[in-house]
Amino acid sequence: MKIENEESDQFLVAQLHLGKEEAFDFIFRKYYKGLTIQAIRFVHDQDTAQSLVQDCFVSFWKKRFEISNIDHLYSYLFFMVRNRCIDHLRKQKLHRQVPITNQTDFPENETEQQVGANDLSSHLWQSISNLPERCRMAFEYSRIDELTYHQVALKMGVSDKAVEALISRALKLLRADLVDFLCLMILFSI
Repeated sequence: MKIENEESDQFLVAQLHLGKEEAFDFIFRKYYKGLTIQAIRFVHDQDTAQSLVQDCFVSFWKKRFEISNIDHLYSYLFFMVRNRCIDHLRKQKLHRQVPITNQTDFPENETEQQVGANDLSSHLWQSISNLPERCRMAFEYSRIDELTYHQVALKMGVSDKAVEALISRALKLLRADLVDFLCLMILFSI
């Protein structure tokens, strides 16, 4: 019987807490690529994204003895990377010197757009982490790990139809949650 993803992550975190470098190496190899892709979506530069993700892993390693119980390791690492990217964008914005001209010469406020996009991304990941466990697992395998429904079914030990139903339910729950969030964003931006 295969160990579920969360259980193996909890085992890895426990080993990391004990200072096991092999656990850290495994976590790094398992999540680095996906986290880099997410970072690229924030900063729109591969080199910067890779650097930020590596910084997060260095920080994660330094905090290994403080970390004891993480239920969703990918979500934990994602939020770490997301926050690092937001900090990077803020610093980049402060260092950029823009000459002051007529307001009509500027496009809409890029910072507000970026913050809105970051808020949406953050809310999306929070919504994903709040999904029922099997729905979340199927959704993450399909949408994040980019596995086919059949591959997800094999990994989870269920039928293809069950995977389809789980992902359909996940999408329905995410849509409902995100519609409310987007409506609030629109109301407050007017």
